[in-house]
Amino acid sequence: MTHVVTEACIRCKYTDCVDVCPVDCFREGPNFLVIDPDECIDCAVCIPECPVNAILPEEDVPGDQQQYIALNADLAKGWPSITKRKASLPDADEWKDRKNKLGELIK
Repeated sequence: MTHVVTEACIRCKYTDCVDVCPVDCFREGPNFLVIDPDECIDCAVCIPECPVNAILPEEDVPGDQQQYIALNADLAKGWPSITKRKASLPDADEWKDRKNKLGELIK
């Protein structure tokens, strides 16, 4: 199994999780992070680091977030690796509690 970045990350992109990843499995897009399922070793150290609880074990992804499993895998193929923490997006705090953000995702 792998871990999955879900909707809560869209337009926030907090990168606290990146610093603790021992295998550098995070990939960075313009306003979202994903986990490369081929690189993730299921260690779970990233989960408590995410301030918006966007990272879940694949088996715990709720029904309304299932599309993020394939989305992480697809986007990870083309997005660059991120290995160091960066500042979150400038308006992250305004977006962190919003729902239904998939339309905001910039690929």
